[in-house]
Amino acid sequence: MVLVTSNKRRRLLCLNYIKQVVPAELASAREDLKVLLAELPPGFRLLVDLSQVEFMDQECAVEIGRSMDQIRVAGVGLIVRVIPDASKDIGMSILSVFHYPHELTVLTCATLAQALERLA
Repeated sequence: MVLVTSNKRRRLLCLNYIKQVVPAELASAREDLKVLLAELPPGFRLLVDLSQVEFMDQECAVEIGRSMDQIRVAGVGLIVRVIPDASKDIGMSILSVFHYPHELTVLTCATLAQALERLA
């Protein structure tokens, strides 16, 4: 499952990947992402939470890359990821090299609490 939410007042977009994640879910979540990105100003912050992932299909990399492109074009200013277990990374760091500008700050935290401190 993929849950896409935002907090306009805090200029924050949240992507939560939960339990079993498959490409079809990511593709359908891109429409939600498009709507929420349109409501956020350039320089918004992105919180990506992978702490509840049980399994993510390798084919998800293509869809995640497309979402990263949408986020980049919308003008993301900071990305904070929650990846408590390095085996759940699924190549986010590698995908970032190809889909985000090099000057964009991307932080990885082990817990949601640490991520929220970075976003404060």
